[in-house]
Amino acid sequence: MHMQLSIAEIALLFPEARIAFIIAENLSIPQERPAALDALIAEREAACRARWGGTELSEIPGVAVWRAAYKGFGIKKTSYRCSVERIVKNVLAERPLPRINAFVDAYNAVSLGHVFCVGADDLDRCEGPFAFRFSKPGDGFIDMAAEPGEDPNDPPKEGEVVYADARHVLCRRWNWRQDARTVITPATRRAVVTIQSNGQGDLDAAVADLFDLLGRFCGATCRVAVAESGTPVVAP
Repeated sequence: MHMQLSIAEIALLFPEARIAFIIAENLSIPQERPAALDALIAEREAACRARWGGTELSEIPGVAVWRAAYKGFGIKKTSYRCSVERIVKNVLAERPLPRINAFVDAYNAVSLGHVFCVGADDLDRCEGPFAFRFSKPGDGFIDMAAEPGEDPNDPPKEGEVVYADARHVLCRRWNWRQDARTVITPATRRAVVTIQSNGQGDLDAAVADLFDLLGRFCGATCRVAVAESGTPVVAP
């Protein structure tokens, strides 16, 4: 029950949504990015620029589907963009992927390479079951990217799609920004990862890529289940 993901609440409105729900265990996460991962990320940054340079962000399929989804649950402000759009935009502007730790850097490489939104939380700081659902009164969220002086306590708006565990919201606006309480650190030993597709891209290839990178650079043992409209509740 606790290792379960549901997209049942949003599946009717977003029938093309497919979410890979991944449990990664036995982690040993280097604080610094290993040289081989650094080289791989540099290659993916160059490939992104070669493929998408000169293309409007709105014309990149893996970005366009999320712009449409955000409009579908009432997000009209252009300041709110999904995580993969921000990653691609920064790389096209010659800004490198941020150095966080080997685990986060690896899943950002997957996000960039496959143009999917990817997120992860420390499983030992979460309480399942998990769900992509519409927000409800009482939902709590502590913004991991709040600026100094800003109040990080920023609960979701009514009707917003959120990713949540049994206690609070883990990510606002579907895949916009994550909660500060469950971030992945070098001390993380188990993680829950989602790779999110919405009608574009090869989700199986992205999952295989993530398994490979987390295994090589963080010692991970991974298992996966995919939630989609025909199977909206899954457990890996």
